[in-house]
Amino acid sequence: MSSVSLGDLSQAFMMQRRSVALRQDMTKLTEELSSGQVSDIKEVLAGNHNYLSGLERSLETLNGYSVANSEAKYLTGAMQSSLDRVQDFSGQLGLDLILAGGGPVGVIAGSPSENAKTQLEGILNSLNADIAGKSLFAGAATDQVPLESAETLLTELRIALAGQTTPDDIMTAAENWFADPAGFDALIYTGSATALAPFSLSETERISLDVRANDPALKNLLMNAAVSALADDPALGLTVPQQSELFRTAGLGLQSNQDQLTDLRSRIGFTEARIEMIASRNQAEETSTEVARNALLLADPFETATQLENVQFQLQALYSVTVRSSQLSLVNFL
Repeated sequence: MSSVSLGDLSQAFMMQRRSVALRQDMTKLTEELSSGQVSDIKEVLAGNHNYLSGLERSLETLNGYSVANSEAKYLTGAMQSSLDRVQDFSGQLGLDLILAGGGPVGVIAGSPSENAKTQLEGILNSLNADIAGKSLFAGAATDQVPLESAETLLTELRIALAGQTTPDDIMTAAENWFADPAGFDALIYTGSATALAPFSLSETERISLDVRANDPALKNLLMNAAVSALADDPALGLTVPQQSELFRTAGLGLQSNQDQLTDLRSRIGFTEARIEMIASRNQAEETSTEVARNALLLADPFETATQLENVQFQLQALYSVTVRSSQLSLVNFL
């Protein structure tokens, strides 16, 4: 009967190799037990990665939609804030103008035209607002402000009103200039004639939001504010009673314009609601996809703990054998 024996050096290498393998198994099982996921994905999937790749791709796509949802949410929120300030400015100015021009003898008190100019500047600043460097009301031209300064607006409007001698004529000329494509839209509005590109918020959902600074509701508001700012301009030559009448007309126009502004803001509010709905649906889909992926890669904690305990026992046994082997000698044998 033949037998095979190992030399001392070979046996030492064999035991060292076994020790390294057991320590690697213990490290792997410890990571699986702590993370709850298998470390060797290839072994679990048996080489079939299609399902896992599909889940990973869906999660990446949903993450991209999440960024688009956040951008759309910030944009519409900033629009609402800007229009809220515009409505405050115009509403207060309308009341002030009605009170200032309320008497038959003329302006009651204060400097309504100066007040109107100040409020006009506040309105223009609000409409020229941006978020992260993107203009809110310039349509597709997000890299530039949509409106010229208040001084430029008043200068161009003053030219358009030249020669008008009554409040009615002045209002008619202002309406014509703001409605003329060669007037306000060409000289004051510097944004794009194209709406902002739609937001893709999911595989099937796209939303468009076309609110620009040349919207009729905003143009009417700017018209009444600008006309009242020019009411006491010497170039118009209006008497004090005529100024009073013009203030009252512009003030009533600003008050009636509040409903148009409310409608404009409700359009944005409807878009905000859709964004929230789509974002919630995407979040639910992302959660379910993550659950499916985790279930695919889940490591059974009971089985993992059992295997870890077994490896620990084997490693301890190996250490014991190593110690016993190191104590062997010819003297002890004899």
